[in-house]
Amino acid sequence: MTTFDDDDIEFDFFDEPETAEATQRRRLPRLERPRPREPGDGPPRGPVTGITPLMRLVGLVALMIFVVVVLVFWVKSCQGASKHSAYSSYMEHVTTIAQESANTGKQFSNAITTPGTKTTTLAAKVRGFAQQAQGQAADAQALRPPGPLRPEQGHLVDTLLLRANGLARFADALSQSAAAKDASKAAPKLVAQGQLLSASDVNWEVFFHDPSVDVLKQQNVTGVLVPHSQFLTNPALVGPDAMVRLYQTLHGTSGGAAAPTTGLHGDGIVSVKALPAGTQLSTTTTTTITSSTQLAFAVAVQNSGNSQELGVPVTLTIQGATPIVRQQKIDLISPGETKTLTFGNLPSNLPFAVPVKLKVEVGAVPGEKNLSNNSYTYPIILSVG
Repeated sequence: MTTFDDDDIEFDFFDEPETAEATQRRRLPRLERPRPREPGDGPPRGPVTGITPLMRLVGLVALMIFVVVVLVFWVKSCQGASKHSAYSSYMEHVTTIAQESANTGKQFSNAITTPGTKTTTLAAKVRGFAQQAQGQAADAQALRPPGPLRPEQGHLVDTLLLRANGLARFADALSQSAAAKDASKAAPKLVAQGQLLSASDVNWEVFFHDPSVDVLKQQNVTGVLVPHSQFLTNPALVGPDAMVRLYQTLHGTSGGAAAPTTGLHGDGIVSVKALPAGTQLSTTTTTTITSSTQLAFAVAVQNSGNSQELGVPVTLTIQGATPIVRQQKIDLISPGETKTLTFGNLPSNLPFAVPVKLKVEVGAVPGEKNLSNNSYTYPIILSVG
């Protein structure tokens, strides 16, 4: 029998590695009891573990909202700028056409109030004006307005076509008047066509200008002006009295059967004033006038007869070594009416500090017999400052 020594016996099972359960049990944190609060401690602090991520999330959401708001405002701003540009561009083109049409109207008014024109010559001029008006209507028709202004665009084209048709028909009536024996037959035909031109001015305001202004307000478009366009400076230019006078003038200068000039006719100078001070000039006393860039002379003329007069010429002359002459015309003046013409834009080479004479003349109208008040001379001195 073998005897084993106690020292030679090894118990390997005592050296086996620890089990996982034992390891986990050893690694558990040791819980500590909270220290009792003492009087010097500050306010209790809660856990900070979840606050930082939450604040980051809130900041990110706020940033996203801010970006969205900025984008919305930017898009609206771009849309507003685009809308404003569309309306502004359209009205700029309309303004050009309106000015051209009004200029054609001024040429027409000047033509029918200019003495000494023959019927055939005047009719040809008016047909030329009709062609101008037709071209202006074509230009308007080519415009592409913003959607809300399409109805007004249609009225704009119709108004310009009305002017073109009115001018063409007026030219035809002029040609036909050559065969008329008296004004009572010719004048009504001229008046009827002239009324189309007067109606065009009303149509422009009622069917284009005013509704367009309303559309701009509804669309919140500001800073865009809707143009006016007055074809006739005075509707009476194509009225019954004016057309009778036109017939008489045309037939008297064209060699036709002139209608008798009846009634009292005459125009006279009422007053002449120096502007801007409004100093009344005298024919007997020298008037000293302070010169400035705003210097002008206002000439008041009155129809002293009982008949309507057309195309009354008024001439202002500042006499001197080099006379300065300015001329204007009163298109139409009714019985008893006084009209004032302003002569401005005078040159810089005016005669200063020396006595000069200013002469004003009003042309005689057909049938006028008293010419004593048609011309006056005023002694003046122009001073500086």
